[in-house]
Amino acid sequence: MRVARLFLYTLLPLFAGCPHFSHKEQTPPAPELRLQGELSARDGQLLLRPCGEQRRFVVTDGGNTGIARDADELMADGRGALFVDLKGRFESSRQPDVDGQLNLSQLYRLERGGPACEDPDFEHLSLRATGSDPAWSVRIGDKGLLLERPNQAPQALPYLEEQLPGDRLNFTSEANGQHLELWVAPQSCVDGKSGARRHLSAELRLNGEVLRGCAYAGGKRDE
Repeated sequence: MRVARLFLYTLLPLFAGCPHFSHKEQTPPAPELRLQGELSARDGQLLLRPCGEQRRFVVTDGGNTGIARDADELMADGRGALFVDLKGRFESSRQPDVDGQLNLSQLYRLERGGPACEDPDFEHLSLRATGSDPAWSVRIGDKGLLLERPNQAPQALPYLEEQLPGDRLNFTSEANGQHLELWVAPQSCVDGKSGARRHLSAELRLNGEVLRGCAYAGGKRDE
């Protein structure tokens, strides 16, 4: 027993010289969220006020989306805040007059303000594509594909969806005497009439006519 105690004492200096390791738990990063709100500019910064809230967050463009450039162009008319649809991660901020920071990773929509915060169909929408000159709209959601054109009754059509390489999408429909193909690609797009920004480009081929426009993913595609 005395020998064992002496052996332990001889090891004490070795233990004393070893570095001390402690396991410190790291807080996992906050999840990325998709949300909509009002985007304004102040002192060279972009501020987000989410729909239905009074809190404001500084927006940093971690995803290199070009939101600062696009917002500057849309705000050049002096009409104030914009509507924005985006995805990002909330972080803390040391600025005393804001509620935090949003690190932006994906910009879906940026446009002149409207009733978009109160859009009841957003959560049921998979994709919306629109074009101008001539105007057209395609909505894809829970109720199928809805084709809308000026001076024509809206047409609800069955469709097939195909995912293609490069995150491209193709929607086709053969019904009610219509031959429809909608091609969508992940490419930043600007509406030529309104100046609205979208994260997808779109091409509608309708009975041999080719119509171009922009598109964005709805809330259903983010599920």
